[in-house]
Amino acid sequence: MMKMKVLVSDKLSSKGIDILKESFQVDLKTGLTEAELVSIISDYDALLVRSETKVTSKIIEAADKLKIIGRAGVGVDNIDIPAATKKGIIVVNSPEGNTIAAAEHSFAMLMALTRNIPWAHNSLQNGEWKRTQFTGIELFGKTLAVVGLGKIGKRLAHYAMAMGMDVIGYDPYINEEYAKQLGITLYPLDEVLAKANYISFHIPKTKETQNIIDAKKFSIMRDGVYIINCARGGIIVEKDLREAVESGKVRGAAVDVFEEEPVNPNNVLLGVKNIITTPHIGASTAEAQENVAIDVAQQVRSVLNGGEASAAVNIPSLRKDILDPVKPYMTLAEIIGKFMGQLLVDEPIEGVELEYNGELAQKNVAPLNLAILKGLLIHLEKAVVNFVNAEIIAKDRGIKIKETKLELQEDYKNLITLKVTSKVNKYEVSGAIFQDIGNVIVNINKFKVNVIPEGIMLVVPNNDKPGIIGKIGTLLGENKINIASMQVGRKIVRGDAVMALSIDDPLPDGILEEIKKVD
Repeated sequence: MMKMKVLVSDKLSSKGIDILKESFQVDLKTGLTEAELVSIISDYDALLVRSETKVTSKIIEAADKLKIIGRAGVGVDNIDIPAATKKGIIVVNSPEGNTIAAAEHSFAMLMALTRNIPWAHNSLQNGEWKRTQFTGIELFGKTLAVVGLGKIGKRLAHYAMAMGMDVIGYDPYINEEYAKQLGITLYPLDEVLAKANYISFHIPKTKETQNIIDAKKFSIMRDGVYIINCARGGIIVEKDLREAVESGKVRGAAVDVFEEEPVNPNNVLLGVKNIITTPHIGASTAEAQENVAIDVAQQVRSVLNGGEASAAVNIPSLRKDILDPVKPYMTLAEIIGKFMGQLLVDEPIEGVELEYNGELAQKNVAPLNLAILKGLLIHLEKAVVNFVNAEIIAKDRGIKIKETKLELQEDYKNLITLKVTSKVNKYEVSGAIFQDIGNVIVNINKFKVNVIPEGIMLVVPNNDKPGIIGKIGTLLGENKINIASMQVGRKIVRGDAVMALSIDDPLPDGILEEIKKVD
């Protein structure tokens, strides 16, 4: 019998490759262009990459035998996930293999800034002996702000506490009780920035976090603050950081990630006094590279041998006998989670109740629980959230999860309801499948609606009185926003209500604030 073939298109630890060679033919071909990959990928059952190879839709379309793509690392932004999913290809990553490496690098950068190590080294190498110019400060008793309390942020906080630092944090998705258990006091972002001697960032780059730290945010900070960014380029405006360092507002900065990589030699952060730069090496330790290679290789081996993946990004790693009975509801479950996740905005989640009504109450709904949690949390951690780790992430954030089954039929044969409690509000969203329509949202915060969750949607809580619909429609019309459909849910005449609109165009900046001003 002919061996299955695995293509490794980026440099990978030999320990990972050796695992695959035990069972498969492994070809190591690095530096391939898209065209070269397209021409050979049809011969392979698996593809392993790091960050260099861009697995585009063209490559995936040509991959007629490919069953799995493995990313040796956390981020999967170099892989076209929708294209892989449509093709039925599993995508896996290694979400925890470089946690320690990244946290340690952040702490090393913090120490190097504090004790002026790079500049003292360069001075001595140049034959100088200027001890007084490199007087540092002690970490003991200083305040570190950790912006983003995922696995890396929490580990850095642990290191800092061991050095006698006070740790405060900002993470809109961590509740205060859980943060206190970690020894961290939570504050709103602006307060965290204003209170800290050191600020370290551990957040993904998203639409919401891109350029989140700009000149205005620097103005809030203490004079002489230290900045560390080993998370993602593009969350800090590089020009504004340079100006803050040169003015003395920021005493020093350490940067491992950049908006454009590889870095342009003319990048504004290069060659600036009191800025330490490293070439995105936060995860570059021998142990981390071995860990991610071994982890992904083991998953590829398992899947090619008919087993499961432990960190599937796009396809649930669940037994067929459990998944099949509820498979028709998996998309609906994830949609309900995504819908709720966007209703919450920035409120930290404290509790989640997953309620199943009708025939679903007779089934094992574990896959649906994971799909809901994945949808709910995916806007927080992006590609790192998958069917396997969604529940773990929820528990890491201190979210209490409850499952409820009701055999009452109500108006639907099967009904899925997600109830979320935040620190300030309670939310509820329900969905069902209609034979001729498909997935439908039938309840938003106890208001009955029939909303098809597609495209761009605008949800407007309001008072049911004459003129409200007209005002919203006029605002959208004046800004050339076309309304595709609209549903209104209410309980009593002239009481509280909700409008759910499907719109054809994104809202321009400022229009949402104008809508909020409508009485």
